Amino acid sequence: MRCIDLQLPYHCPKYAIMAITVVFTRCTEGKLMMKQARRLLVVLFLFISTSCSVFGDQTLHIADVTNGIDTYVGKDITVAGAYIQRSGEAPISILAAGVSTLDTGLDAQPLGDAIWVDNISPDVTNNLHRPGDAVYGFVKLTGRIEAGSYGPNGTYTHRIAVTQSEAIEQIKRIENRIENMDLGDGKVNLFELTDNGAAYTDKTVTTQGYYFWNSAIYVLAEGIAVEEDGGSPQPIGKIIWMEGFPPDKSAELNLGPNNSFVWGKVEVTGAFQSGGNFGRDGAYGAVLYVTSAEVLK
Repeated sequence: MRCIDLQLPYHCPKYAIMAITVVFTRCTEGKLMMKQARRLLVVLFLFISTSCSVFGDQTLHIADVTNGIDTYVGKDITVAGAYIQRSGEAPISILAAGVSTLDTGLDAQPLGDAIWVDNISPDVTNNLHRPGDAVYGFVKLTGRIEAGSYGPNGTYTHRIAVTQSEAIEQIKRIENRIENMDLGDGKVNLFELTDNGAAYTDKTVTTQGYYFWNSAIYVLAEGIAVEEDGGSPQPIGKIIWMEGFPPDKSAELNLGPNNSFVWGKVEVTGAFQSGGNFGRDGAYGAVLYVTSAEVLK
């Protein structure tokens, strides 16, 4: 069974960008094995017309480019598609026709053929979806198409060397942040802890911040930014890795669908370490091993 909900944030007779929500059931030998929500963000051609274009008259769709890639090699073009960036052991930076994710926003996967992307502006990627394990969203890129071997193990045979980039999606976020202030005797604020971590290494500290968990990362952050619908929360500002947060306290915080994420303001006490490579992909310079926690309103 598939249930599909269609929303059209952009529409004209030539192009449309669709946000599609799909709930599907996988069965094996007649037995229910899995039911899982996945959100699909897909760029599709719905009509052929010359009267207008969402992207602009000179902008190509990535599916047209990949279908006739040899004709574009060595040429400067402007192309629209779904950008996906992921770090780790097998990093990717690609442009595809669309992207699918779990209902948490995690596990972004490309739809359709993709090309490698170099030199996209951080100002653009900072304003895309950032659930914690990847960055993704619809973009328009200008640059030269080149042939070769790109990405891990030379997986991609073509790339666009970007000279200009912009986001097509306008993602608005609401930020919740702690203040940089004295927390009182025996406590250290998160700004001091992150800026002068060596002074607190191997000590038990009490601090405050926003706890965030989504199965990929679990951190204490200066703040949390959520999209307007309350979805896709992400940690912002000063951030440290955090382990051992009590599950019973998580139940008092903001919970995502099917407990897909947890976030909220907390005060935590635990053993602090800095000067290392902690957490997912060793991306965090400090960690707090929690021994007690309280939810703050």
